[in-house]
Amino acid sequence: MSRICLFPGTFDPVTLGHVDIIDRALPLFDKVVVGIGLNASKAVMFSPEQRLQWIKEIYKDQPKVEGAIYEGLTVNFCKTINAQFILRGIRYVSDFEYEKTIADANRTLDKSIETIFLTGEPKYTSVASTIVRDIIRNNGDASLFLPEIVAKSVSKK
Repeated sequence: MSRICLFPGTFDPVTLGHVDIIDRALPLFDKVVVGIGLNASKAVMFSPEQRLQWIKEIYKDQPKVEGAIYEGLTVNFCKTINAQFILRGIRYVSDFEYEKTIADANRTLDKSIETIFLTGEPKYTSVASTIVRDIIRNNGDASLFLPEIVAKSVSKK
């Protein structure tokens, strides 16, 4: 049985912190599905299709990484893609407290799906999509926080 992992998030935009977590998860899993979750309560800057395209471009040479757009409960999407694991990145203790609450709820909904936490590299702890969107909105240089493909795409807009 393949070890399939879902890394869910909004990825609005994809940051170096996201890439760090995905790259470090590759030796742990047979496949990492980067799931772009649609969340009506979040105001997004980039379309789901644009975010999916970035994932595809960044990982075009890595067959273990796939991108997908999904709606609804994360545990239900895990069943759809046969994922036994949910991957979450942790930057700070406050992230852990929030993520543990979600992991506990997911475990209650489906005991067969385990949540795995990876801590981000210290150099990426300040990288958050919310901050990056603010930099972009205010015409700042967000390239220090973004993969090159994403930075080039954002600078064209």
